[in-house]
Amino acid sequence: MSEAPENPAGQRFTGVVPLDLVAREGGLSVMQGMLDGRLPGAAMAKTLNFRLTRVEEGLIVFSGIPTTDHLNPLGTIHGGWAATIMDSALACAVMTTLVPGEGYTTVEFKLNLTRPILPGMEELYCEGRVVHRGRTIATSEAFLRDASGKLLAHGTETCAIFPIEKLMR
Repeated sequence: MSEAPENPAGQRFTGVVPLDLVAREGGLSVMQGMLDGRLPGAAMAKTLNFRLTRVEEGLIVFSGIPTTDHLNPLGTIHGGWAATIMDSALACAVMTTLVPGEGYTTVEFKLNLTRPILPGMEELYCEGRVVHRGRTIATSEAFLRDASGKLLAHGTETCAIFPIEKLMR
């Protein structure tokens, strides 16, 4: 049986959450553990300069600031930055609905970029919400907005839900 990684200071850190811990605690507890620093967040969030800022059942918010490290050759923020923060919000919203013993994976996601994301923008916010949670399929939607609330991107995701033991083999 794996234990939660040591983090006595409660500071945010990155790594991998042991699957047996996810199987025992369920998704909402794990996501709350990431928010409060008890469990590691995804290393990709550190790489792309965004962080988890809100966790509720069926709702997740990430916030972040894209930097010049995230530029495409034309000088705007690469679409992969938006896609990654949105995929994180879309999937983690579904994760908050998992009961102990359940796992999930993304089946597909779709993203619409509505405005360019530019270097020097203030903090951006991505809210993901579960639209439907069934026994084996869940869908979610997310919206990426700037500090004034302007929509930068929106998208949807479908996740498959299954016994987590299938991942633990």
